[in-house]
Amino acid sequence: MLEEAESWLARRSWSATDRPLSRLLAAKRRAGPAGSVSVVLPALDEEATVGPIVEAIRTDLMERVPLVDELMVLDSGSTDRTAEVAGAAGAKVVHRDEVLPRLPALPGKGEVLWRSLFATSGEIVCFVDADLREFDSRFVSGIIGPLLTDPGVELVKAMYDRPLGTEQAGAGQGGRVTELVARPLLNLHWPRLAGVVQPLGGEYAARRSLLEQLPFPVGYGVELGTLIDTLHISGLDAIAQVDVGVRRHRHQDGQALGRMAAAIYRTAQIRLPGGAAPVWTGLTQFDRAPDGGFAPRHHQVDTVERPPVLTVPEYAAARRAA
Repeated sequence: MLEEAESWLARRSWSATDRPLSRLLAAKRRAGPAGSVSVVLPALDEEATVGPIVEAIRTDLMERVPLVDELMVLDSGSTDRTAEVAGAAGAKVVHRDEVLPRLPALPGKGEVLWRSLFATSGEIVCFVDADLREFDSRFVSGIIGPLLTDPGVELVKAMYDRPLGTEQAGAGQGGRVTELVARPLLNLHWPRLAGVVQPLGGEYAARRSLLEQLPFPVGYGVELGTLIDTLHISGLDAIAQVDVGVRRHRHQDGQALGRMAAAIYRTAQIRLPGGAAPVWTGLTQFDRAPDGGFAPRHHQVDTVERPPVLTVPEYAAARRAA
């Protein structure tokens, strides 16, 4: 299986510079409606970064070169000016609770991505995290490129260097949950996916026809679940990755990463053949108490998964009408 992963790495890995914008635009025009592109930014309190990301995509990929047809920020309950800043920069802003209102929303990134399929219309859907700094529109054009030029590709992950900080010592130390949890899980249980450089990266694009078939973990397990489920549904060659350079973003503390890791582990566990149910779907962490001891804090681990949208009556009806 390792040989298969290495062969895939050689055949299905590209650089964003391999497909110039002129080639992508020509491919998009040939594709017609099948080449329509929606870009979705899931956002929660990202007023400091969402504006430049939206502006770059709108300017470079909607005005200068019309590759993107729809640019949406899906707000998951921000208490800052995220929605205002995103709208002023040129995005369509939709609140999570406005989508499928009969179903109360759950907290979590995967919930927002799942609901975005109800709110967008593109046959290619591109997800971009809203906390990126020094954003380059190649993050979008690079990962939609294979979907526009290769009909056999269904899911494209961005790959990049991921600095932990501005200091040189941290240049290659980002992606701590990837290296400590996701990559060992994939190598041990899904070694055909061992060649994926950034399995948990939030920048990826896929054909709607694929996303419609996938369950969506509501929390941090969504990226790992999407990758594993795509392998099972469409096969390894349906997955590709594109080098887009360097990804800079804010980093979370160790305890937040621990909660993320627990959700990712649970997502992997339920996808293992005969995977055992957890004894307890919680995580205990500790803080130093005022008396000098340690005080436990208990957190629930995300276990809910939304069903494939094709099974939701409102979605199926809207697609038939379209």
